[in-house]
Amino acid sequence: MSELVWKPHVTVAAVVQRDGKFLLVEEETSEGVRFNQPAGHLEAGESLIEAVVRECLEETGYSFHPQHLLGIYQWPRPDREAAYLRFAFTGELRGHDPERPLDQGILGPRWLSLEEVRATVARHRSPLILRCVEDYLTGRRLPLDAITHYG
Repeated sequence: MSELVWKPHVTVAAVVQRDGKFLLVEEETSEGVRFNQPAGHLEAGESLIEAVVRECLEETGYSFHPQHLLGIYQWPRPDREAAYLRFAFTGELRGHDPERPLDQGILGPRWLSLEEVRATVARHRSPLILRCVEDYLTGRRLPLDAITHYG
């Protein structure tokens, strides 16, 4: 008897605060227009750091420079369709190309205050958005060398 192999989706996210606001993306999803951090899936052959830099650029046009690992988050969707293992990073932005075409479905980057992040929780893609913001505000930071990539 064969068993199904369970594999979580490995994702990365950039958590950036500037001038008291957090960088999110507004995007079209199958559940409607939602908010997320700049985030996406790890691709074959890519390090986690390379993935978060790429995803942030593709979804916002901002060049993200990771400085810390914020945390690792495991989230099974309530519908049990998928489970996610998210590696969230903090860092700084080093440039913006507002003319850069964004990934399909991305409506654009949005800067939201903490109050706005909390007020839009019903439109978040997952509970990880608010949790990552709250963890960021506690000062949680892990060194990037906590991650080892054999490439």
